[in-house]
Amino acid sequence: MGHPKFSRKVWQGPKHPWQAERIEEERTLIHNYGLRNHREIWKARSKLRRWRSNAMKLIATADTGEGHVSKEKSDLITSLHRRGLLPEGASLDDVLRLNVEHVLARRLQSQVYYKGLASSPKQARQLLIHGHISIGNQVMTVPGYITTRDEEAALQYNPTSDLSNEQHPLRMEIESIRSQASFESDEEETTLELRSGTPTAEEVQEIAAAAAAAPSAEGGES
Repeated sequence: MGHPKFSRKVWQGPKHPWQAERIEEERTLIHNYGLRNHREIWKARSKLRRWRSNAMKLIATADTGEGHVSKEKSDLITSLHRRGLLPEGASLDDVLRLNVEHVLARRLQSQVYYKGLASSPKQARQLLIHGHISIGNQVMTVPGYITTRDEEAALQYNPTSDLSNEQHPLRMEIESIRSQASFESDEEETTLELRSGTPTAEEVQEIAAAAAAAPSAEGGES
C-alpha cells in the first residue's frame, strides 16, 4: 500500500512508447480536447482500463445467491451512469463498449466547452486554471476532473469572477465566436446536402442543353 504521505502513480503509460500510429492518434485527441500532453490521455485510459477490468471480472463471476455480485454490478453501473458515461438502464456489456473519448468528453475542461462557457477547449482550460469557472459556489481549477450529471447542470462562471458580467468583452467575444461557428456549421451541412444529391436523367439533359446554348447566347449579346 505504501505510506500515505507518498502518493503512488495511479496511471500507466504505454508499454511501447514509440509507436507512430498511437502517437498520431493521441495527437489528434490532444488537438480535439485541448489537452496539455499525452499523459492526460494515459490517465483517462487507465481509468477506463480499471472500469473495464471490473466489468469483465463481474461478468465472469457467478452470483453466489448472497447478492454480493449483483450489488457490485449495480454499484459499478450506477457510478458510471452518475458520471455521465452510461445511459439509463445500461448493462455491464455497455461498460466494455466505452472508449477513451467517452472519458475525455466527461472531463471538466470538455464540459466547460460543451456548455458554451468557452470558445475552444484550450480557452476552457485557461478559464479553469485561472479560477473563472465554478460548480455551484465551488470554484474548480482541475481540468481533468470527471464531471457528474448533477454537477454538469450547476456548471457556471464563478460569481466572484469578472466574467460573471454578461457585458465583459471576453464573454461577448465568446458569444460572437459561438454564433459564427453555428452559422458556418449550418452552411456546411446545407452544402453537403446539396452536393450529396444525384441528378436525374432529365436534369442531366437540361444541364447539357443549357451548356450548349450558352455560347450562342453570349454570341448574340456581343
